[in-house]
Amino acid sequence: MKLKIIGCIFMLATYFSIFPALAATISGKVTDAKTNLPIAGATISLQQLRSSTASDQQGHYSFKSLPSSGRYLVEVRFLGYQSVVKTVDLTSENLSLDFALTESIIETNEVVVTGTLVTSQSRRNSTSVAVISKDELQGNATNLIDALARQVPGLSQITTGQGISKPVIRGLGYNRVVTVSDGVKQMGQQWGDEHGIEIDQNQPDRVEVLRGAASLMYGSDAIGGVINVLEPNVPTAGQFKGEVLSSYSTNNGLTNSSVMLTGNENGFVWRGRGSYQNAYSYNTPAGRYGNSGFNTSNFSGMLGLNKQWGYSHLNFSYLKNNIGFYDAEPGDPLYINSKSRTLDFPKQDIRHYKLALNNNFIIGSGSLKLDLGYQKNQRRELEEATPSLFFDLNTYSLDAKYSLSEKNGWQHVFGISASQEHSLNKGVEFLIPAYDQLELGAFGYAKKTWGENTFNVGLRYDYVKNKGKQLFIEDEEQFAGFKNSFSNVSGALGYTHIFSEDLNFKANAGSAFRAPNPAELGSNGVHEGTYRYEVGNENLKPERSYQADATLEFGHSIVTGSVGIYENYIHNFIYASTTKGDTKTVVGEDGDSHTYDVYRYGQVNANLYGVEGSLNFHLLNWIHLDNTFSYTHAQNNTFNRPLALIPAGVVHNTLRLEPKISGLNAFYVSVGLDNYFKQNRIDETFETPAKLVYFIKRRNRYDITSRIAATESICSSFKLDQQTLLRCVEPIAPRTSFTGRHELWCLQYG
Repeated sequence: MKLKIIGCIFMLATYFSIFPALAATISGKVTDAKTNLPIAGATISLQQLRSSTASDQQGHYSFKSLPSSGRYLVEVRFLGYQSVVKTVDLTSENLSLDFALTESIIETNEVVVTGTLVTSQSRRNSTSVAVISKDELQGNATNLIDALARQVPGLSQITTGQGISKPVIRGLGYNRVVTVSDGVKQMGQQWGDEHGIEIDQNQPDRVEVLRGAASLMYGSDAIGGVINVLEPNVPTAGQFKGEVLSSYSTNNGLTNSSVMLTGNENGFVWRGRGSYQNAYSYNTPAGRYGNSGFNTSNFSGMLGLNKQWGYSHLNFSYLKNNIGFYDAEPGDPLYINSKSRTLDFPKQDIRHYKLALNNNFIIGSGSLKLDLGYQKNQRRELEEATPSLFFDLNTYSLDAKYSLSEKNGWQHVFGISASQEHSLNKGVEFLIPAYDQLELGAFGYAKKTWGENTFNVGLRYDYVKNKGKQLFIEDEEQFAGFKNSFSNVSGALGYTHIFSEDLNFKANAGSAFRAPNPAELGSNGVHEGTYRYEVGNENLKPERSYQADATLEFGHSIVTGSVGIYENYIHNFIYASTTKGDTKTVVGEDGDSHTYDVYRYGQVNANLYGVEGSLNFHLLNWIHLDNTFSYTHAQNNTFNRPLALIPAGVVHNTLRLEPKISGLNAFYVSVGLDNYFKQNRIDETFETPAKLVYFIKRRNRYDITSRIAATESICSSFKLDQQTLLRCVEPIAPRTSFTGRHELWCLQYG
């Protein structure tokens, strides 16, 4: 079956190569609207064709070998100017298109591809999507999710040490948030507390974060939101580019280095990147927290064609992540003085391999977007050289969308998706059963644009089939085999209205669906990362979400921002809980007995609602005060008590100064304050209150030349009552309160 699919792709590519469509070009000039002088270095992008270029010293730019049919969005961006987006119809071979940019201290009108089946401007997309640029991702964050959690309202994180972060959107995380990279859904071991996202933080050119349910596009799991990691567009024909990133953090000696090269030789496009991170144990006033270091290696590349018939890109990547644990016994010291970068046991060894073939074929006035993926995720948890837990997951995926040409303001998209998972246990201990899982989906989508209004509607059918495999250990059944299947029909409606250049409104409502994952259905073992014994429930039903949200966005030369409200009712919400006295004693490989609380998976009805937004003041063209806020109220309706593991309200404040200094370009200094409020709504069965956390941050950026930039970031904590370091110990003492300092130096060349 897989060979047949690959053969079909090869035949399509061969057909278009032998019988190519007519090639079109777009060329023009980018100028300052006030002075009419050329702007050099402006970025011009065609997101639908994954191509970009930059204006030369005279402001000229050009795209060659483009399809001669279809409608596309051309986006122009330059620092200090308002972004401009124009829609073009490529009905002729040569198109002249000039842009006059207006100076502005704010940038809006981003083109987004997440949460919509039709690429559009953000304010014409009914879902709530935040766009984070590459420059915003570079800072004092230790990983990709950490960087997003500091900047996107409504997005928070569950951290285990410096090296592991899991995204939480509007109170929902784990398998309720989908991460997309290289055009395919990232498939690892999302169900675990200490299981992170296996993506190189240096890789993205930008990240789009969708807040809210998105089952229409992404099927099961996307009931909380989507994080779409987008790599750089390929340069235009004849261009060659490179990038060097290097940073150093003083607290734990975190070094981060990355090199990227990319080029386009007459439509043959390629890209290669190598990255490496290494950190020793994190420092606190009491000493260095033992064995809390980590290291990550990543290699990725892309080979492909960008021609008049569309594009075909083969992406491949390999990521290896080693993370240390501190397995302390009662009475053992928690702190050390060593700066050794060698990790001791216990530790995690995670490896993720990915192949993704991304295609966009222009067929007549429509287009066929086809993404094929293969991923291999290997997770080893090592108490010694032989892995105790070893999960080996293989995933095959297909996603196809056919977009019809726009007619009378209507745009239609139809598609299918499929994925197949095979997971094996190769360790000596067992937590979840080996399993097979099949997912199938089909959908239809329509969008109508008239005047300053848009309306979209969609319908999707999903089918999920699970098979858990039986396992006996010394004549005792560890896992009972199970088979089940789930199906669902979900739908969505959306509306946007642009009142003026400074004000727009968007609203979205729909249903979503999540099938129980194999860990929830079949767990039966000790989960060392959370120090508990977990028991699954093969009789679980799918979660069904009914959600609505509305957002008002406003922008002015002095004040910009947004405010949004949301409601999400989830029927059959799945979560694990324990009851007093429910324990299990397990004899370890060392012969010692350990007693664990037993957590069993069950279901309740849950209601989550909240508010999120931003309010930014641009007092002068060199003084900016940015503020974001979010709050989620989550209730377990079945037992009339708060829902567990919900982040507290948070307010982020940043003061950014951009003085003009002779000899330096784009110099700025920023100071930040993060307010994490006390969480009083607690499920007391297994959760403890959080405390108020304050940070002060400073970040300086120096653009030494047009190609070299240096950045310094310092993060100092006045009070931190909840330690986020990786800790794999029995609950022997309260969490330690400490203050700390995290300093980062970064050098970027590109």
